[in-house]
Amino acid sequence: MTTLDGPLDGIRVLDLSALAPGPYCSMLLADMGAEVILIEQAGRPRGRRDLARDPNEERRRFSSYALGRGKRSIGLNLKSDEAREVFYRLAEEADVVLEGFRPGVVKRLGVDWETLSARNPRLVYCSLSGFGQTGPYATHVGHDINYIATGGALGMIGDYAADGRPAIPVNIIADFAGGGLMAAFAIVCALQARERTGAGQYIDLGMSDGVLSLITSALAGYEGAGADMSPAAHVLNGGEPHYQVYETSDGRWFSVGSMEPYFYTNLCRALELEQYIEDQGTTDPARREEIRQAFAAAFKVRTADEWHELLNEVDVCAKPVLTLEEALRDEHNISRQMVVEVPTPEGGVMRQAGVAPKLLATPGRIRGGAPTRGQDTEALLAALGIDTEAVADLREREIVA
Repeated sequence: MTTLDGPLDGIRVLDLSALAPGPYCSMLLADMGAEVILIEQAGRPRGRRDLARDPNEERRRFSSYALGRGKRSIGLNLKSDEAREVFYRLAEEADVVLEGFRPGVVKRLGVDWETLSARNPRLVYCSLSGFGQTGPYATHVGHDINYIATGGALGMIGDYAADGRPAIPVNIIADFAGGGLMAAFAIVCALQARERTGAGQYIDLGMSDGVLSLITSALAGYEGAGADMSPAAHVLNGGEPHYQVYETSDGRWFSVGSMEPYFYTNLCRALELEQYIEDQGTTDPARREEIRQAFAAAFKVRTADEWHELLNEVDVCAKPVLTLEEALRDEHNISRQMVVEVPTPEGGVMRQAGVAPKLLATPGRIRGGAPTRGQDTEALLAALGIDTEAVADLREREIVA
């Protein structure tokens, strides 16, 4: 029986991306055993902006430590013919190329799908962009908030007590779910297809497309039943008292998701509000608000931990809303190995999210911390037959780093 160091053992990925969606995609692949080589820019440090001018650069630096875990790094100045030739040689032996530039950039650099697939017909090439490679918005700039606006998700998120303004989530929906996670899924699908056909293929993944895919169920409710999906209008975005968050006596927040009649009945009994058992799903706005206020008053009499213990004893869908620090200390998250310590390039450690899919026979694992820029340049060039003296010359001329 063949022993694999993860389900993607033996797959080599060249990652040209820099911002969160692409590195998250290749992090997922690396956790599952792929050899991921970061193609970083020679001639300047990691990160696009001077820290003194960009207060977000420190955050980006630590994010790169997490997203870069288990990867290798080579610095290449792809505007140079010599560096491009090195990249071509790497691509000839690679399985996957991932890029996250605006449409047209890789063509200008000479590292586009047409160029590389001519050299390596088995190559899987994924272009991950905000709005995809085609369509009226293809060349438009954007970030997560713009992609979830276009994909329909932002217009469904908000607070019933607010003025109708959408609530802005952290960049999870487009960057990480609709972008990085969807790209990893697409790449694995293309690799599986290659096993049958022998040929690689091109993947055009727009994050706004990924967002629309993520709202499949909401869209079905809207199309099929005319469901109102505006903020706090639907049961799943805060429109019902039994799917809501409430403040507890210790000033924390508590989530309730008792959608099914059985769980809703248990909730009403636990709150000592049995008079509302028959009112689940009422369409009367006044009655719905009465129930919401009654629930809110009931939750104020105990702490979040007290409610957690009580409601789980009586079979209610309910959990405290954890801060990030609380989530990192939560006994369940720790027991599931979803909070792990990973080394940093400075020699310290930082807590990171563990590997989520728990494969029994070929489990994923974190294969070390993030590399420093160009950490593996010499080793990778040596594997191509480029000797130490030649590497030193390339470094001196800032063709590699």
